[in-house]
Amino acid sequence: MTTPRRPAPTVRKAVVPAAGLGTRFLPATKATPKEMLPVVDKPAIQYVVEEAAAAGLDDVLMVTGRHKRAIEDHFDNAFELEQALAAKGDTVRLDAVRDPARLADIHHIRQGDPLGLGHAVLCARHHVGDQPFAVLLGDDLIDARENLLSEMLEVRERYEGSVVALMEVPREQVHLYGCAAVEPTGEDGVVRVTGLVEKPAPEDAPSRYAVIGRYVLDPAVFGVLERTPPGRGGEIQLTDALQELAAGGTVHGVVFEGLRYDTGDKADYLRTVVRLACARDDLGPEFRAWLAEFVAGFGEGAGRLAA
Repeated sequence: MTTPRRPAPTVRKAVVPAAGLGTRFLPATKATPKEMLPVVDKPAIQYVVEEAAAAGLDDVLMVTGRHKRAIEDHFDNAFELEQALAAKGDTVRLDAVRDPARLADIHHIRQGDPLGLGHAVLCARHHVGDQPFAVLLGDDLIDARENLLSEMLEVRERYEGSVVALMEVPREQVHLYGCAAVEPTGEDGVVRVTGLVEKPAPEDAPSRYAVIGRYVLDPAVFGVLERTPPGRGGEIQLTDALQELAAGGTVHGVVFEGLRYDTGDKADYLRTVVRLACARDDLGPEFRAWLAEFVAGFGEGAGRLAA
């Protein structure tokens, strides 16, 4: 008689690593956390927490570092500001100020030393316990119209183990990502990950499938991270730990073909702001009209562009 498989535990917790120094955005990030840089009128990290909450993850742990107090303040109540807005009857802005604190039950922990993504995830061990959990990187924004995280949670329930988000990138860009060797599962859009390499040279990449900043991890990853030595860049790499789990056949990938915005790169950050502003009902019509006029001006000289 076959023993029925127990249902996979429901994932309710998310971990958001936010301890990076943001050196690519200096001097803006000298005193402001990179995660708090505005994308239109919300900091980038709020989009990430909104994504977690929309997928049903109501317990969010921020792994922060020194000089990141602004993140904690953003997701806290602001009594004086709320009182002032309420007195003015400005309910629209009052809701906008209150929304971050209402998204989820939000916790904070300090990483201490910036020892890599793997170490940041390991810092969440006591909070997460022996339950599966999601990891969302703040540099990667997934369009709110996509269901990537929900799909990953469903794959976790079907296959257990860990699940990573994969996106096919041009061969010349694989050196920017962790890269996955994969095999089919027979299910459209879902693959079995058989190996992972952190930022390989294009000629050494096992595929063009790059790991992007969404993970649903089995708690077994903590034991592996504990014994994972520093890897590329002298940091503890989450990719290295997942490579060990993949060798045991317990890592799957969801192939994502939707809208993703990389706010960790200056040019992509600017493109993200433009795209999201164009998509807004309140800003889009006016902004798109101006943008069309601005682009048309490229053929009319630098003076027109500077206007």
